[in-house]
Amino acid sequence: MTKPHLINVGKISGAFGIKGWVKIFSYTEAKENILRYTPWLLSKAGIQTSFNVLDGAAHGKSIIAWLEGVDDREQAVALLGSDIFIEPGQLPKAQQNEYYWSDLIGLKVETVSGADLGVVGGLMETGANDVLIVDGGRQRAIPFLQGKTIVNIDLDADKITVDWDPDF
Repeated sequence: MTKPHLINVGKISGAFGIKGWVKIFSYTEAKENILRYTPWLLSKAGIQTSFNVLDGAAHGKSIIAWLEGVDDREQAVALLGSDIFIEPGQLPKAQQNEYYWSDLIGLKVETVSGADLGVVGGLMETGANDVLIVDGGRQRAIPFLQGKTIVNIDLDADKITVDWDPDF
């Protein structure tokens, strides 16, 4: 199975000031981590453009950033709604038994008895733990609890083994 070539790490949510800064809604944890990655590939209406991040900071509940070549409010407003992507190689290597969500999406999910449950279509945070959203004959939400419901993750085999009742 082919892994996603780009990782969506945020969205341009507004303009900030008159000198071309943009407001960012960050999907990274911690939200300020989005500023560590440059360049960003912005995608809007099928058009993709690469921008180097020159500066940025946390600002209230959002992040503000200054992008190379964006020097006034009008240029910043034109970027409103753009999705922010980075290359997977821009992320630091995950530690042992840690995974980026982008590594898990698309993996086949099987029970310990070999029943095929489908593929990971996404993940969500619940506060207590993350949850795998598995798309198969029906959609399942499986708690992402390593050593409990998540028995094994084999990225090389594109497979996750779970301790989960297929009828649930």
